[in-house]
Amino acid sequence: MLIFLGIGLVAGVLSGIFGIGGGVVIVPALILIAGLAPITATGTSLAALLLPVGALGAYEYYRKGHLNLPAAMWIALGLAVGVWFGARLAQHLSPVQLRRAFSVFLVLVAGRIWFG
Repeated sequence: MLIFLGIGLVAGVLSGIFGIGGGVVIVPALILIAGLAPITATGTSLAALLLPVGALGAYEYYRKGHLNLPAAMWIALGLAVGVWFGARLAQHLSPVQLRRAFSVFLVLVAGRIWFG
């Protein structure tokens, strides 16, 4: 229980600072620290990040005038549809395929940020 609480705390701080959490922090931590299978780590992360979690952070950004609400609503719509398709696709991939795809994703994002 303390491992999961610690993962949530670190992910929450990083999410509040960088807007990240699930895919970049929680899923790898659940795989590497808690020993969950990649597919279980992803499902667990999605369940943990349901609506109430981001609400407090979003509210703080809103209070300071740093939130584009119309953009957030459109992104949320895209996420709702996209996460359903992604979850269906993930059910057909092996743990090795999921780990490799996730690793490639992280390297591409890191490279784009580093050189962009």
